[in-house]
Amino acid sequence: MHTFNEVLESVDKFSAFEQLEIADIIKKRAIEERRNELKKEILQARKEFKSGKLKPKTVDEIIGDLFH
Repeated sequence: MHTFNEVLESVDKFSAFEQLEIADIIKKRAIEERRNELKKEILQARKEFKSGKLKPKTVDEIIGDLFH
């Protein structure tokens, strides 16, 4: 496993175009990873809702919960 700094130093050896390509690929992978995390959270929330662990709330109730 490479350290963060080692990876950055390796990327410095690429051309500017290649660095931009690498940045684009990393950004797309991070977005996809976040989508997968959100999907898991949504599926878990739906499961909890169906089992009765979560109850529907109004917008006012949700906002109230945030400030208490």
